[in-house]
Amino acid sequence: DAVRGIFSGPKRSARGARTHHQPQTFSRRAGGTIQRGEIAMTIGFRILKRDRVAPAELVAEFAKLPVANVSDSMARMTAAGSSLRPMHTSGGMAGVALTVKARPGDNLMLHKAIDMAQPGDVIVMDAGGDTTNALFGEMMLAYAIKRGVAGLVLNGAIRDSDAMKEVNHPVFAVGVTHRGPFKDGPGEINVPIAIDGMVVHPGDIIIGDGDGVLCVPLDAADDILKKAQAKLAAETAQMQAIAEGKNDRSWVDTTLRKLGCVLPKD
Repeated sequence: DAVRGIFSGPKRSARGARTHHQPQTFSRRAGGTIQRGEIAMTIGFRILKRDRVAPAELVAEFAKLPVANVSDSMARMTAAGSSLRPMHTSGGMAGVALTVKARPGDNLMLHKAIDMAQPGDVIVMDAGGDTTNALFGEMMLAYAIKRGVAGLVLNGAIRDSDAMKEVNHPVFAVGVTHRGPFKDGPGEINVPIAIDGMVVHPGDIIIGDGDGVLCVPLDAADDILKKAQAKLAAETAQMQAIAEGKNDRSWVDTTLRKLGCVLPKD
């Protein structure tokens, strides 16, 4: 059967069983079916190209905004989880998502992603949130900076944490451990990933600051930007009113009464 191997996998031969790293080969009939000996793309162990990226001008506008303002403008429904924290000392992050998916504790595909990265990219890696083995350290950071990587978001652990703080380049992770990684694969680059429910597609906009990390979907980025800019302007005006003692707090009691709360009489 020309396509049987797609579902059942190739038969084992005297040469030995196929490992999970070895790509499957199939046969192709005339008219476009797969020819024997051709390599089939393996789900779970593949590297793809991005078919779109956020414009640099759009990323630069988001870099001016607090993550909280952007999050509020996305209905407060999206976040990468409170455990994902900055490993650097201070400062924000904004860039274009280059996604990595790997098994816990393995950083082979992260190395490849740094090799592939373009200036302004933010490498976003889902490794299951496991902190048993570090995925990233000081030497990888130095190389990533040399490549122009704008930041890294790692759903896993780092090491060389003192160096991370000293260099102060944006790195977000969920923990720290001295134990090093494995480099065996499998993994995927430039596929959709999710971190604690936050979906990231290759080419989306990634921002981060002391409050955490947020993915801005590229398809909705223009609308989100306008709302976030308006939110920042409103909060700036409110801060000025607070400083001048003119802040209107009547909304608090109005909201409580609307919700049926019994207030004390004057």
